[in-house]
Amino acid sequence: MKIMTIVGARPQFIKAAAVSHALARHPGGTEEVLVHTGQHPDDEMSRVFFEELRLPPPKHHLGVSGGSHADMTGRMLVALEPVMIHERPDRVVIYGDTNSTLAGALAAAKLNLPIAHVEAGLRSFNRLMPEETNRLVADRLSRLLFCPTGAAVANLAREGITSGVHHVGDVMYDSVLHYGAAAEASSRILDALGLAPGGYYLATVHRAENTDDRARLAGILEALAGAAMPVVLPLHPRTRRALGADLEKVQARVRVIGPAGYLDMLMLERCARLILTDSGGVQKEAYGFGVPCVTLRGETEWVELVEAGWNRLAGADPAAIRAAMAAAEAMDRSTPRPPFYGDGRAAERIVGLLLTPR
Repeated sequence: MKIMTIVGARPQFIKAAAVSHALARHPGGTEEVLVHTGQHPDDEMSRVFFEELRLPPPKHHLGVSGGSHADMTGRMLVALEPVMIHERPDRVVIYGDTNSTLAGALAAAKLNLPIAHVEAGLRSFNRLMPEETNRLVADRLSRLLFCPTGAAVANLAREGITSGVHHVGDVMYDSVLHYGAAAEASSRILDALGLAPGGYYLATVHRAENTDDRARLAGILEALAGAAMPVVLPLHPRTRRALGADLEKVQARVRVIGPAGYLDMLMLERCARLILTDSGGVQKEAYGFGVPCVTLRGETEWVELVEAGWNRLAGADPAAIRAAMAAAEAMDRSTPRPPFYGDGRAAERIVGLLLTPR
């Protein structure tokens, strides 16, 4: 069986690595064709992840990045179609909610190729987010829907989608379990930055709703600058572009570093006193390490973390962020962490379902 995997952005490399390694362990008769759209072209956002996660080099690199959502997605569609026609895969696997996800779903659907969506069923219920549109379309077009949580299964059921839906667990949690020990053994990021475990906050800001709105970005940075501990901010290229000439002012108040590799990022997360983020993946990784999280958005797809008290929604208002930080600091860190995201075997379940004849 030939499986085509479509990736393009940093979180997708992490998710795809877990499934790719599970596929590689499967005895004979299976071929994976990895396609990199190019959505994240920077070495810091792409190459380093392939190296650390031991992902095979992509068979096809489309080199599509930049431009508006419509422009990028359109160029990906044009580039993907001949690749799919040439390869004729038995399954097309898409991940998450990026423009690469949407383009892969649309291109495969037009060619009547079966689509499998890893991380199906997530909903923010905020239609202003481009990621929400991408999720909705991908789920409607997919034949196999691999849900990370029970809430995701319930979301699909409310939309009338029940066929091909499987609650498998979260592949990013698989990766946290697998690579967390490797990060502790090999990462030297704390020494390089002169950080002590528990002696800093970690922040990430990359979503367009925050980077492209100057007032929201300013509010977040104001709150970070007034934090009770030093704040380490690995800066996403989009955020760096949004800051422009203001970057020097930010650096005077916040510890800005370049994008961190996966193992270094896991180590920074594991040892942080508190994490502030607008990333869905980082919210889950924080939970995996037992680190309280403040989400810099008004909603989250990972509602179970808020309900369990390990995540607090703060948006971009400085006062709300400060209040959320104080509440997170005060929480009892021995609070139980239910196994929302499975047992670390989500990738194995996905591969088993992918390779089942239909």
